Amino acid sequence: MKNILKLVSLIGLLLTVVPSILYFYGSLSFDMHKWLMALGAVVWFSSAPFWMNQATD
Repeated sequence: MKNILKLVSLIGLLLTVVPSILYFYGSLSFDMHKWLMALGAVVWFSSAPFWMNQATD
C-alpha cells in the first residue's frame, strides 16, 4: 500500500512540474497548465501525508 501511495505522490509531483515546462516551451495552453497544476497539487497533498514521516519497514 505504501508503494502505491508513493507512486500516486510521484504522479502528483510530475503534474506540478511537467505542465510548467510544457507551457514554457509553448506546447500547452495556460488554462490546461492551471488545471494540471491544480490537479497535481491536490493529488500530492492528499497522498503524501499517508506515507511520509512513517518508520521504514
